Amino acid sequence: MSESSIFITEERIEGEDEGPLAGETVAVKDNISTAGVRTTCGSEMLAEYVPPYDATVIERLTGAGATIVGKTNMDEFGMGSTTETSAFGPAPNPAAEGRVPGGSSGGSAAAVAAGEADYALGTDTGGSVRNPAAFCGVVGIKPTYGLVSRYGLVAYANSLEQIGPLAPTVEDAARVLDAISGPDDRDATTRCEGADSDYASAADGDIEGLSIGIPTELVEGADEGVREAFWDAISDLESEGASYHEVSLPSIEHAVAAYYVIAMSEASSNLARFDGVRYGPVTESGGNWNEAFAAVREQGFGEEVKRRILLGTYALSAGYHDKYYKKAQDARAWVARDFEEAFEEADVLASPTMPVPPFEVGESLEDPLQMYLADANTVPVNLANLPAISVPAGETEGLPVGVQLIGPTFGEKRIIRAASALE
Repeated sequence: MSESSIFITEERIEGEDEGPLAGETVAVKDNISTAGVRTTCGSEMLAEYVPPYDATVIERLTGAGATIVGKTNMDEFGMGSTTETSAFGPAPNPAAEGRVPGGSSGGSAAAVAAGEADYALGTDTGGSVRNPAAFCGVVGIKPTYGLVSRYGLVAYANSLEQIGPLAPTVEDAARVLDAISGPDDRDATTRCEGADSDYASAADGDIEGLSIGIPTELVEGADEGVREAFWDAISDLESEGASYHEVSLPSIEHAVAAYYVIAMSEASSNLARFDGVRYGPVTESGGNWNEAFAAVREQGFGEEVKRRILLGTYALSAGYHDKYYKKAQDARAWVARDFEEAFEEADVLASPTMPVPPFEVGESLEDPLQMYLADANTVPVNLANLPAISVPAGETEGLPVGVQLIGPTFGEKRIIRAASALE
């Protein structure tokens, strides 16, 4: 297995002979369960884990005729923005040699960008579909929380994550969303009241009269070349009949801190199951369970996962729960209110997807804070449980730049229509 391999495994799961995706191939992020095919989450902890069942999204894709061609590399348990925390080494970026493909769904975006699959599935907890879509020059959709079933997804942060498609075009991504969305009795978080299906039909580029809000806080801190590409894209949308104006999201300055407290807290709880008894490698302990528990986690988890478990456990501990976790939840509610007010003034919101172009390989590994801060434009969307799409918007110094379009709850058609106008 090559360290730079996009695919962790290349098993094929054949779809139906007929259906809207018949004959199409899909690569699947390696934290989504596939019956009889290894699902490692990019971790030594699950290096040999083979699920006995398919996730709902896998059932729906194969039912629509698609063929699953392999599992894609990812940051370990979804914790990272570069794919470099994977136990299998980083995936390459076909659109920018020597640069990371983004994360945590970096392998999925890279597979689409390299033409190794027609489409791919990723998961987005704080930008993990949109980040690699922007870095690899493809389209990625983060759906409204509850639109797509999470049954069969290995959980990282339950209240934040959603499964979403990556594809070469907006219409392609919308077609995959059509196939995987909808209620699921096995996932109580699915909620589709108010959802407007047939998303592919919205990719018609008709944005006459569309009002676009530009959150100043999400543009001002971006790299100069990224800002230039962003404003060029806004000019293109204006020429197609849209109008734009600036809006403000005052809570955004607290969003990254709130997100990481909440995400790490939920991760520390979710990953408690990896103890060498329920999941994970078995270690010799001489009958001392505490020593066995510590040994298997030391052996199975990488440094970034350990860091987040420790920080999350600390935030939830006695005496600190109200100081950190409760305060983060208050900030989350503030972020959601700011978005609601912004959508009273605009149909969609727009920003650069990532404030910087793709990192050089190895650039962010020694500075985790730099990696966390790079999520500044994407994590607010997850805190507010809103839909967003990243669409290619040119380059800066030969490196891909993405524009993020954000919609209100179940506003997928709005953002798909606006994104298709950029194509």
